[in-house]
Order: sequence, then C-alpha cells, then structure tokens
Amino acid sequence: NEFFKNQFMDFENEEFVPARIAVENKNNYLIYTEYGEALGEVSGKLLFETENQAELPKTGDWVIVNLFDDNTKAVIHKVLERQTKISRKAADKKTEEQVIAANIDLVFIVQSLDSNFNLNRLERYLLMTENGGAKPVVVLSKSDLCDNTEEKVAEVKSISPELEVVTTSIDNSESMVDLKQFIESGKTIAFVGSSGVGKSTIINHLVGKEIQKVNEVRFSDSRGKHTTTKRELIILPSGGLLIDTPGMRELQLWSSSEDLRGSNLEFAEYAGDCRYLNCSHTHEKDCAVKMAVDKGDIPNESYLNYLKMLKELEYLEDKKNGFKDTKKRWKTINTEMKQWRKKGFFD
Repeated sequence: NEFFKNQFMDFENEEFVPARIAVENKNNYLIYTEYGEALGEVSGKLLFETENQAELPKTGDWVIVNLFDDNTKAVIHKVLERQTKISRKAADKKTEEQVIAANIDLVFIVQSLDSNFNLNRLERYLLMTENGGAKPVVVLSKSDLCDNTEEKVAEVKSISPELEVVTTSIDNSESMVDLKQFIESGKTIAFVGSSGVGKSTIINHLVGKEIQKVNEVRFSDSRGKHTTTKRELIILPSGGLLIDTPGMRELQLWSSSEDLRGSNLEFAEYAGDCRYLNCSHTHEKDCAVKMAVDKGDIPNESYLNYLKMLKELEYLEDKKNGFKDTKKRWKTINTEMKQWRKKGFFD
C-alpha cells in the first residue's frame, strides 16, 4: 500500500526490490518477492546497526532486498517501518520486546469453548492487539463442546459491545462462513491464542488443505525438514493473507500503564467521568470506575484483573528505566520528609 510504497521510493532502482517476510527461521528467512519465494539473510550492516531483536525482520515485515542466484536468494538491507504489530514481553528474564507478527490488519483471538475459555486472558490479548494498532476479532472455537455458547458470547460482549465475536465448530462447515467474510484480498490476519484451541485446524479449513510448513532451511542448499512452523505468512487463493502463530503458554504484556488506563475496553464508558483525566482508577477521589465497581456495574473479577495488569506494567516500566522512576519518586519523598523534620514535625 501507499504507506510502504512511499518508504521504498528512495531505494527504487535496479539493485533493490521489496519483499515480505513469510517465515523467520533461526538463521535465515523465507521471503516472498514479485519473482517468487527466496531465502534471505540479514546484511552485516543491518545486523550491526540493530540494537535489539525486535528491530530485526519478523513475520509480516516488509523489507528491502537484493536478489541473486536466479532470484532464489536474497540479502536483507532494511526493515520498513511497521504499520501495525502485535508484541509481548519476551518470555524470559530479559526486559525485551518480542514481536509476534507485523503489519496485520486483523487479529483473530482464538479461545475454545472448554476449559481454555478465560476472560482475563482475553483482556490481555485485546490490550496487546489494540496497542499494536490492529483490529481484534474474537473467535470462540469448538462450539460443539459447549452447552451455553450464547452465554459465553454475552460474557465476551460485556467487555465491549462493539467487539466482533464469531463462534466456530470444525464439525460445522457453515460456521466458517462468518470467518471468511473478514478475509479480503491484500488484507493480513494473524491468529493468536493458547495451544490446543484449534488455530491450525481453522487455518487448514480456510486454505482448503492441510498445510505442510517449512521450519529450518539451510541457506547453502535450500534443504530442510518439514514440520510445524513457528510463524508463517500464508497466501490464500483469494488473495488474503494469514499468519499462523504458536500457542502462547504465557502472555506477558509489552505496553505501558498509561496505555492500559486509556484502552481498557470494559472501563471506557466510565473512565470519562472520573474527576482526573489521568486517573489510574486505584486511589483517586471521585473515580467513576471505582464507583461502578462498588455498584456492581463492573465485575470485581474484571477490576482485579485490571489491577494485576497495572501492577505488571508499572513494574515493566521501572525495569525499562532501570528503576530510575522509582528512585526518583523515593528521592522526592525523602526530600519532603527532610523538610518536615527541619520544621520539627518528627521530633
């Protein structure tokens, strides 16, 4: 689209071509170009100039490459600015961003209607999607295993009445029709959710066959083994694009506490009535959100989940800043206490 085309204008010559990352392997990438598929490696300069892993090419990224070996191999020189993304905190002790997929239009958040159904986890996925700039669609799979599907849909809608919610069952092909209406030529949809919720099964149904995905491929001879790929950009016959992602055992947020306060869907209709514009909905007076909780308009469980995410994000912000903000706050408090001591208030 124009967003990426404008970025490519400065590189538009015989040497460089645009490409899109289809699969991120351990040491190389499967990329799509106008000439077909190719194997790509990051240039030494790009690798040297990269400060963290999140800046390297990820599935869905548009990149600038030059091709060789009859357009079957490529060197990646630049990652174009991302229009949208979904990311989380890396699942280890490091305070780093892990980009799950880039440049997506829709995110299918898949939860199965069995023991996997969890509104608190769903709110995390919604926050991740909204902060990344994409539009969420909640997909409730395995509806054939649920006796109260309508109640579950209502629970999801209670987070936000505007949420798109689709129920599916692999035993009922007609249930997939509602999903297909979101797929348009040129649009990219990412699937996210826990392991076992049926993401791959749904994708195979949409593609019309079981897909065999390439995992690691040697750059030297293009040989490798066929297995389930961690993340893969799939082109549909209709021209739509799907990104399959691995099941997430945990979803640590990569955001800010300000983003959470500004985007919590369930609190949106109340937050505007708070006394303070930057209300954290924790200790402030005349907080419309807390009053709604007291009245029962906002479920206690939802509010407790909000507090849990807020605590997690504030801790993440402190880690990003090397706890500088925390030290600054305590320095201010200590200075204030010293002034009161001089006045004799602590004698």
